[in-house]
Order: sequence, then C-alpha cells, then structure tokens
Amino acid sequence: MDKEQIKNKVFDVLEKKQTGVLATVKNNKPHSRYMTFFHDGLTFYTPTSIDTHKAEEIQDNPNVHVLVGYEGEGYNDPYLEIEGTATIRDDQGLKEKFWNDQMKHYFEGPNDPNYILLEIKPSLIRLMNAGEHEPQILEL
Repeated sequence: MDKEQIKNKVFDVLEKKQTGVLATVKNNKPHSRYMTFFHDGLTFYTPTSIDTHKAEEIQDNPNVHVLVGYEGEGYNDPYLEIEGTATIRDDQGLKEKFWNDQMKHYFEGPNDPNYILLEIKPSLIRLMNAGEHEPQILEL
C-alpha cells in the first residue's frame, strides 16, 4: 500500500470512530484514559480541562500514544496506533471549531476558561487490521 492509500484508510477509520484511548506519561509509566478525538487532517484534538492530570502530565512530558478506531465487532476491526507529541491549546478559534453540546456536561461553553484542547501531532501512525498481514505505517 502506498502513502496515499494508507492516508485514505486512516481517514476512513477516523470518520467512523471518535472515541479512543490517550496515554500520557506519569512517573515514567503510561497513564491511559478514554477520550473523544477530532482531527484536522492528520492533526488530532481532544477536549479536556486545564485542571486535569493529563494536562499536567503533558506539560511534564509531551509524548503521547493514542488508540482509535476499534469498534469491538471482531478481531479484524481496523484501528490506529498513533505516536506523537501533545501541546495544550487555548486558542478560541480552535475551541469554537471543535465545541459540541455534549461538552456542556463538563464546561459552560466554548468560552469556559477551563476548557482547552490537547493538540496531538503524530510522528507515526500504524494502521492495523486493514486487510494486510502487517501494520501499514505512515511516518510523518
């Protein structure tokens, strides 16, 4: 599979599923939690509060790992393993772009000062279970 084909399959997975797992580093050990992911091209965003452990962990160590796409339908579900670095973003334009009403449970609105986005820039994306015997790797 060439690079464009891999990218297209990556976008197919992202269009079907937004929930995934974000792993940060805490005391030199992985710390994982379920998150909702949005994307703009191959840059990922996940909403959170500035007052969370994950925000603190990213400030200490920006290396993250993301799993997204597995639907639980069977062993052949395509999914992504993403290695990258995260940055805390408080940009009002981004906060409005990715805001949705489901976030009202956690925040007052897109202007809530506690609402931030974690921006994840991948260095490597592994496309798993995409009809190939080996993972398809997209290096960025």
